[in-house]
Amino acid sequence: MLEGTILILNCFLQEKKIIVDAGHGPHTAGKRSPDGTLREFMFNEAVAIRVKKLLTAEGLTVIFSHDNSRDVALSERISLANKLKVDAFISIHANAYGTDWNSANGIETYTCLQPSKASVIMATHVQQALQMRTYRKDRGIKKGNFAVLRETTMPAILIECGFMTNIEEAKLLKSTDYQQQCAQAIAFGVLCCLT
Repeated sequence: MLEGTILILNCFLQEKKIIVDAGHGPHTAGKRSPDGTLREFMFNEAVAIRVKKLLTAEGLTVIFSHDNSRDVALSERISLANKLKVDAFISIHANAYGTDWNSANGIETYTCLQPSKASVIMATHVQQALQMRTYRKDRGIKKGNFAVLRETTMPAILIECGFMTNIEEAKLLKSTDYQQQCAQAIAFGVLCCLT
């Protein structure tokens, strides 16, 4: 009986497709740590690649809306998601508070200002998984007026995985172990919503 259940679940997941979006781009101005050793896109893309690998292994179709050779416009990312009618849109980011080192820290997950129930559920699963996997401060689930959340037509979340402007978290964001922890938590949270 268990084998049949797993087979049905795997077939169900194979029909699902999501966009994993590494926020910003390789040339986005200002998106870096105060010492310049970490560009936000470096972290975002590293986690996105790991999330894709984990979710693909579970049978999902994962599409990137970013490009590591250029900055992809928000309108292009949104258009792709809506055109493909994906089941979820996940935007991965590293946070910042100002441009100097400071004490702001932790993880937060955003939905749009008037989120669907599915977006709230996905944000809740991902935020809880991130907090439990990374042990970083839980800044909670927030609402934001971000274009990729506001203008997409499917459940969508934007995840801030730590602060580039916090010395301790900047070190973590550069760590492959931390990147993997974030990817595992994001993948787990997404799978909880789609199964």
